[in-house]
Amino acid sequence: MAIAKQKISPCLWFDGKAEEAAKFYVSIFPNSRIVQVSHYGEVGQEQHGQKPGSVMTVAFELEGQAFLGLNAGPMFKFSEAVSFIVYCDTQAEVDRYWDALTAGGEPGPCGWLKDKFGLSWQVTPAKLIEMVTSSDKAKAGRAMNAMMQMKKIDIARIEAAYEGRV
Repeated sequence: MAIAKQKISPCLWFDGKAEEAAKFYVSIFPNSRIVQVSHYGEVGQEQHGQKPGSVMTVAFELEGQAFLGLNAGPMFKFSEAVSFIVYCDTQAEVDRYWDALTAGGEPGPCGWLKDKFGLSWQVTPAKLIEMVTSSDKAKAGRAMNAMMQMKKIDIARIEAAYEGRV
């Protein structure tokens, strides 16, 4: 299998869990696959310190977006400074991604969450973006205020606030 040749692709640093993470993500997103798994060898062990034969990298794709998972030790951790946005069209889609990605992780404010590997995601209805960026500042403000009160986004509640029904 060929590794996707995108000009820019994220590399995610894991402490021995790159393959587990890739399998987890591929199980959540349709049109996704593990492309290639490579293993550490004897060469360079004095630098990388990993056991020969252990997983070094996992190339995978989520909805056509290429990622590389790298097992490189405990030196670096994920932070909210980088997150991946999952745009959703329906509440059912929001619910499905939210439930899957928070399993073993933790919910955050305004549609943000951390998965069980500590990676941050934003489960975002496309309609939310339209409402909070509306040229009608009163409607946009009501939608933004409603969103700020939520963890998982509730599209119907934000629509009601946007339209002034609450």
